[in-house]
Amino acid sequence: MREDLLHFIWKYKKLLGQDLITVDGESIIIKDFGRHNQLAGPDFFNAQIKIAGQLWAGNVEMHLRSSDWYAHHHETDEKYNTVILHVVWEDDARIFRTDNTKVPTLQLKDYIPQSLLDSYSELFSKKRTSFLNCGGNIKEFDDFKFKNWLERLYFERLETRSVLIEQLLKEHNHDWEQVLFLLLMRSFGTKINGEAFFEIGKAIPFPIIRKLNNDAVVLESVLMGIAGFLEDDSILDDHYLTLKKEYNYLTVKHSLAGSTLLKPDFFKLRPHNFPTIRLSQIAALYGSQEHLFSKLMEAKTINEIYNVFKVAASPYWTTHFTFGKESKKQVKKLSNSFVDLIIVNALLPLKFCYDRSKGKLDSTNIMDLATAMRPEENSVISNFQDLGVSCDSGMEGQGLLQLYNFFCTKNKCLQCPVGISILGRNN
Repeated sequence: MREDLLHFIWKYKKLLGQDLITVDGESIIIKDFGRHNQLAGPDFFNAQIKIAGQLWAGNVEMHLRSSDWYAHHHETDEKYNTVILHVVWEDDARIFRTDNTKVPTLQLKDYIPQSLLDSYSELFSKKRTSFLNCGGNIKEFDDFKFKNWLERLYFERLETRSVLIEQLLKEHNHDWEQVLFLLLMRSFGTKINGEAFFEIGKAIPFPIIRKLNNDAVVLESVLMGIAGFLEDDSILDDHYLTLKKEYNYLTVKHSLAGSTLLKPDFFKLRPHNFPTIRLSQIAALYGSQEHLFSKLMEAKTINEIYNVFKVAASPYWTTHFTFGKESKKQVKKLSNSFVDLIIVNALLPLKFCYDRSKGKLDSTNIMDLATAMRPEENSVISNFQDLGVSCDSGMEGQGLLQLYNFFCTKNKCLQCPVGISILGRNN
């Protein structure tokens, strides 16, 4: 038994039509259940309840047991003096406000049908083999309502990611171009090297990036040097020696901090995701694009963004994946699927924050861009699809990830329309 069931019962008015009495035998007539409060303070605000013939207006607090009132120290908190009814599953103590007046208590276990408890128990059964509590039922949920839920979750995901962006803006004097660079570095590093690339980006004074953004080779030398890839004296490739010479010069000229403590990893990566390739590609991006931030923030279609990212690693990497070792000839271009990950993880959250800061948030354009992409491929989305849930766009994929990470894994089923529908059936 969890408090969220009590909240569900109250919020969805499962007590309507019942003759309710307090544990002291006083009649209860609910005129208004109030508004659910998700923040600190009583659980429901502005309720109207007639108790023993007297109409009261105030708040409702809920606990599994009456004694939890004291466990949470509400008896000393004046915010709870406005509580007009204490709703509990089991009454095990008399409770009082700070002025020692008694709070009327309703014991819910006397009024809840067994069918509702059975549905609740089934939803949270530990014997389930599905990766979702609602695994056997989710495909039955109304598709139109589910798509609307994913849209809302997508914007919640943008809000979640805006926290890091706002933090970076404060740290870097609200320089949007620098924040874009850091977000791109993190995205180019992917899951394995995202933090290492992020640290590389922070180790380079951004004015240097601005000065070098028309010279991909020199910029590549800085990125490779900070990453610690230019420290092997046994490699004699011309490109390697050129990068090393440039980096040594720039280190003296700009007092660069040297290689990062968190060195990028090659382990478990496919060659096209090797950090050497990705660093050269981001150098090529900044070396070939002027006004990169403006172009990306002003893009109205997915193809405009794809065109910006039509870059490849420098020619040396056509026959290499690492320094000093030749490989089969292949131009190392950025694929659209990789750019989709950059758009989802960096560009759209940044665009969301930037537009909002200017007071011109265009949620339709953000939705259009997110919907135009294919969903990313990962185990979470695959598991949803195995349960019969369709996922047709990047927006829906991001919504499913938000659902899984912030609701499913935290057992917040009664804050999800799917769980609510399951528990509400015939109850």
